Amino acid sequence: MDYKIIDAHSHLWLRQDTVVNGMPIHTLSPNGSRSEFLGEVRQMLPPFMIDGRNTAEVFLSNMDYAQVSAAVVVQEFIDGFQNDYLQDVASRYPDRFFVCGMCEYRHPGFLEQARELIDRGFKAIAIPAHRLFLPEGRVLLNTPEMMAMFHLMEEHDVILSICLADGDMQIGEMREVIEECPRLRIAIGHFGMVTVEGWKEQIKLARHPGVMIESGGITWLFNDEFYPFRGAVRAIKEAAELVGMDKLMWGSDYPRTITAITYRMSYDFIQKTTELTDDEKAQFLGRNAERFYGFKHLVDLPYIKNMSE
Repeated sequence: MDYKIIDAHSHLWLRQDTVVNGMPIHTLSPNGSRSEFLGEVRQMLPPFMIDGRNTAEVFLSNMDYAQVSAAVVVQEFIDGFQNDYLQDVASRYPDRFFVCGMCEYRHPGFLEQARELIDRGFKAIAIPAHRLFLPEGRVLLNTPEMMAMFHLMEEHDVILSICLADGDMQIGEMREVIEECPRLRIAIGHFGMVTVEGWKEQIKLARHPGVMIESGGITWLFNDEFYPFRGAVRAIKEAAELVGMDKLMWGSDYPRTITAITYRMSYDFIQKTTELTDDEKAQFLGRNAERFYGFKHLVDLPYIKNMSE
């Protein structure tokens, strides 16, 4: 390869212990790979990660094995707030991880939290907007406090990493945000929730010069089809026809997706397909993310043979 691979959507946490919409999410014992998740037991981590810790070091081992040079770490309410840990991760591995901070958007006061995160050096802030449908009502993305935060981020060139609700439910709000803050750089996750009707409306937001689309969770969305995810490849081609391949980035949604597949499998179906050109693969798997997030000094990871080879 004449390019380096970058994962534009991953997760890390030291301890999963939180509440979402009044329902607990926490690691179970003694098998720490499983969690109580919104009323049921789910395999949250691969079965060999038994202490419930989804750490940078384990991820780096997976990245080195799969020849992934760097990763963007986003945040989600279901994992709890990981700002302190991610700040530490970024300080220890600055060439491997680009991390996003997260605020408590479910209650007023998050503007000051965002200001604090920016002062601490965070270059991106994540919003799990698909989790803003609360029992007491929906948190809109175009409220005065939200808009003030987006203007603050635009002023400091802080990237917005956002996952939207299914289909086109939040498209109108996002269009208002983009119009109000034209210099705000935005990465939209989960490939627009590609298997849900209306997904292309999310993709079309990337027609704005500051907006990108990343594919975190695309193998989860096409899990029923499974490897080699031919439907996902077709969706990538459809999205490229709408906005251009230069607006699309690969993301794994590690570690959730590797409960079903290996980390390498979460991208090598792109490398192996004949439906994309070599240049399209290079853009999607690394070059676009390298440009958008400003990665420098990416590590070169040679292939290491398996004992079974």
